[in-house]
Amino acid sequence: MRLIRTIHSCPPRYAQNLIEKIVQRYSVDGLEKPDVELHSGDYINLKPSYCMSHDNTWPIALKFLQLQSEKLYDANQIVNTIDHDVQNKSEANLQKYDNMRKLAGRLGSHFYPAGRGIGHQIMIEEGFAFPYRLAVASDSHSPIYGGVGCLGVSVVRSDAACIWATGRTWWRIPPVAKVELKGQLPRGLSGKDVIIALCGIFKKDEVLNHAIEFTGEGVGSLSIDDRLSIANMCTEWGALAGLFPVDRRTVEYYRGRLGDVEASHPRINKESVSQVESRMATMVGDVDASYNKTLQIDLSRLTHYVAGPNSVKVMECADKLSRQEIAVNKAYLISCTNSRLSDLQNAAEVFKRSGRQVASGVQFYLAAASSIVQRQAELDGSWKVLVDAGAIVLPSGCGPCIGLGMGLLKEGEVGVSSSNRNFKGRMGDVKARAYLSSPAVVAASAILGKIGTPEEVFGEPREISGDLSGDLSAECVENAKSGMPPQPKMPPQGEVIEGFPERIQGRIVFCNNDNINTDGIYPGKYTYNENITRQEMGEIVMENYDTEFTKIAQAGDILVSGYNFGSGSSREQAAVALLAKGIPLVVAGSFSNIFCRNAINNVLLTLDVPELVEYLKEKYKGDARLTIRSDLKLTWDIRDGVVDISENDKVVFSKKVNALGRIVQEIAVQGGLEGWIRNEIAR
Repeated sequence: MRLIRTIHSCPPRYAQNLIEKIVQRYSVDGLEKPDVELHSGDYINLKPSYCMSHDNTWPIALKFLQLQSEKLYDANQIVNTIDHDVQNKSEANLQKYDNMRKLAGRLGSHFYPAGRGIGHQIMIEEGFAFPYRLAVASDSHSPIYGGVGCLGVSVVRSDAACIWATGRTWWRIPPVAKVELKGQLPRGLSGKDVIIALCGIFKKDEVLNHAIEFTGEGVGSLSIDDRLSIANMCTEWGALAGLFPVDRRTVEYYRGRLGDVEASHPRINKESVSQVESRMATMVGDVDASYNKTLQIDLSRLTHYVAGPNSVKVMECADKLSRQEIAVNKAYLISCTNSRLSDLQNAAEVFKRSGRQVASGVQFYLAAASSIVQRQAELDGSWKVLVDAGAIVLPSGCGPCIGLGMGLLKEGEVGVSSSNRNFKGRMGDVKARAYLSSPAVVAASAILGKIGTPEEVFGEPREISGDLSGDLSAECVENAKSGMPPQPKMPPQGEVIEGFPERIQGRIVFCNNDNINTDGIYPGKYTYNENITRQEMGEIVMENYDTEFTKIAQAGDILVSGYNFGSGSSREQAAVALLAKGIPLVVAGSFSNIFCRNAINNVLLTLDVPELVEYLKEKYKGDARLTIRSDLKLTWDIRDGVVDISENDKVVFSKKVNALGRIVQEIAVQGGLEGWIRNEIAR
């Protein structure tokens, strides 16, 4: 595959951080030219060690087959799991799952059926996600692999089809932020408390579209399960990856795993674990490596935290929320974030030590991360404690976390969950309230019938922390640019390739909100319904954000929104549904990177113009409407690189913008990434 590359040749030599070193190993550029060092900002030809897909395997397969590919480029590279809609026993869904099984058998890829577990957990248990590797998945929570020192990167469906056909895809190495964990995590707390604190304190897009390296003395106090939880929710924090260092605890974790797998296991064996141990001294970031910014937090100052309602950026001490007497209708011990063995043990300990049951009127749902985890919990007694206390068992899979199956929140209900995402409408009705917390707090809340803490159940309340911003000794420092490698040059201004329009115009539809996520753009309940037509997608777009959107917006309008647009899930339909509505361009203060990938791959143009967002926020200050169809016309002159806003034919705002990259134009002219791949294969 041919890609436009912007890479730094040596000399001069620039130090690399750990993320750049791992990328070096899995970039075709780095493999073909060892003397070329890769750094943040470089466009690369990425060849991951493994590529996982779950229930979206069938849509990926259809894209793959449309590329006229007869076989996988590397069957061993492809992992297929079934985990999202496993409660759905309809004939159509079961047929889809059977088609996936048969396809995997025909193509020779790895396949794990419904009930085996959540795909990310399988990737870790089966050693696909392994220290110092780079693994991708067509799911937004791929960063979880960073908990075991594997760089996890999310790709979208079109990217996955590209990897199936060619073994690789395009990627741009993101800026890297270093997060220093100081102190030791107090007893009774978990990684979930850490990541909720990070999301709640650093909530102004400090790490948006960054890759994160976790460092510091505090790392050693975190179990592997803690690290996996933190890395998993780096997605909700806005980051593209979250990588922990490989240390003695990592090696001990895998030595323990040797007793759980066959001696002949192809990926987890004595030899592979010994190789990890031998690389620990050299596979570390250089002492003079560059980072875009550094964040610090003191783990020793943490307590139990709860995120919500309906936002991971709204965080409060569980003790304080307990005083508000927030009644709970449903509690969930589920998801790839927090349903591993230690999570089940922590929750079971709350029930066992207190001798109490799930409160009357509360439904407590339980699903293990995998069949292996459930078997382990059954053997050590944790599973029985939870079931005897009143837990409602669900099959191992995603289920309520993605808004599928039984146990969803109804209008007006309150839920507290150990999962990763509590966006409005994701776990049920848009008028429900969803909170996130650790397994121990979920268990305590199920017992108390309100949001509360284990210490409250035991009659041993913790001392409530003071002001969070100062009490946690947290800070974010932007690093000096002088120490950064030279950034790649932008394409020359004014370049417009043949077949691409020189000008885009449309009336502005303003959605005056930040953090509009993919659940808001395209509700999860439609995600795995493959029978929805493109026209129907245009009729339900933005439904969870504003039910009036499709009545207000018209084809040809240009959508302008706030910051971090398209955060959350990697669902491709979020971009496609906007196109189906006739929206050719989305302008925002900033975007989630994974939304931009979907947009580029499907020819929905995106443009960052924060100054325009601020102009519109001021213009419509006090206007309570979620969607405003303005009288303003936006004109983007691609050749001149200028965005003009006019009202009554008079320009009221003008801004010079970055050049539109040639690779984006090439993909658009080819009708999307699939057409571009087909053209590359033909070449």
